[in-house]
Amino acid sequence: MFRQSTQHVGSYYAACYPTPIPQRPALQGQLDTEVLIVGAGFSGLHTALRLLQAGKRVTLLEASRVAWAASGRNGGQALLGWSCDMPPLEKALGLEGARQLWDSMCWAAQELRELPGRHGFDIDYRPGSLWAAVQPRRVQQLHDAQHDALVNQGYDQLQFISREELPDWIASPRYQAALYDPQGAHLNPLKLAQGLAQAIEQAGGQIFELSQALDYQPSGSGYRVRCAQGEVRCDVLVMACNAYIDQFDRKLAGRLLPVGSYQIATAPLAPDLAQSLLPRNSCVIDNQFVPDYFRLTPDHRLLFGGGCTYLGGIPRDVAQSTRPYLERAFPQLRGVEIEFGWGGHIDISMKRTPDIGRVGQRYWLQGFSGHGVLPTLAGAQAVADAILGNTQLLELYQSLHNPSFPGGSLLAAPLEAAGKVWYRLRDVV
Repeated sequence: MFRQSTQHVGSYYAACYPTPIPQRPALQGQLDTEVLIVGAGFSGLHTALRLLQAGKRVTLLEASRVAWAASGRNGGQALLGWSCDMPPLEKALGLEGARQLWDSMCWAAQELRELPGRHGFDIDYRPGSLWAAVQPRRVQQLHDAQHDALVNQGYDQLQFISREELPDWIASPRYQAALYDPQGAHLNPLKLAQGLAQAIEQAGGQIFELSQALDYQPSGSGYRVRCAQGEVRCDVLVMACNAYIDQFDRKLAGRLLPVGSYQIATAPLAPDLAQSLLPRNSCVIDNQFVPDYFRLTPDHRLLFGGGCTYLGGIPRDVAQSTRPYLERAFPQLRGVEIEFGWGGHIDISMKRTPDIGRVGQRYWLQGFSGHGVLPTLAGAQAVADAILGNTQLLELYQSLHNPSFPGGSLLAAPLEAAGKVWYRLRDVV
């Protein structure tokens, strides 16, 4: 599936980046390092920065460009929790184990608020997120989530917004109710990734772009990783490839299904119109099986996503494919100019639980299942802490069993797609 690229896709984030996106050299020749991280997306970048701050020598290899994949193209919603929600974690880990992971997620939300100022970069951070119900029968899901968060996680921040109150939050007739989380947020993901990369380099880390890791082999007490024009010898190997792990580790790849995901950005709206859509400037995601999600940008655009393809492709015309979902949510935007449409792949795990673990001195982070802005930071904390000697959080993640998809590489996607048709039909009845 992987195709190496020298340029970022034509997303709103890439087109509107305030300066030329930095370019970094490709690996040439032999290199020795303490920790080698394969993949310069959020999970790899966060792990690298934490290890550098602890005094480790760290090198990153990126097959294309820093944040070329989902980390630089996503919806920019920093939501507390995981794609699977809490019940599967509570079932696998018990309430105490799940509570520890939740506490790490709250830490990640606080860390993300403070990290840009600490390292001197901006990410267009805006606080507040809404989880909205489209169907009346799913309003109870919001009440249940609020109750469980309070009782099981001790989290009292969620505020229920009734249908009568919703016009103060979302100018759409589609939604029945919502949960507001003041600790959630939205941001520019490409600015976050490039800011992390800059902080890594300032701390002495090395980043090589256009340096696809082709394979790895044990070497003494560590590993040797081969690229087209060079090789790295490391004591510790961290695989942060996510949807693009491909043939680098076939066993890990078998636990993921690359799913196509896409979104659009309107042309800049009149400021009054933009503010009227989301009066409190919270980001929004609904609780349908395949959700719509949207937010405003600082230059008054609406970013809107609402489609995915379980067979992995991206629509030829993303704007045309997404416009019906946009206009369904906001009829007042019918006919609005759509300036950008782009897509990419997310790393879906079988149970939507994160797949984070280790064997010896080989670690991995994957399976964020389309919900990775905060979970990648929480996962990076677990991996970095384990490398530094504290395995408590990593052991919890390793207790989550993430099986391979049935059917292998040929049948996994069609089988999953067939199942998702059933769930999408349930969304409309």
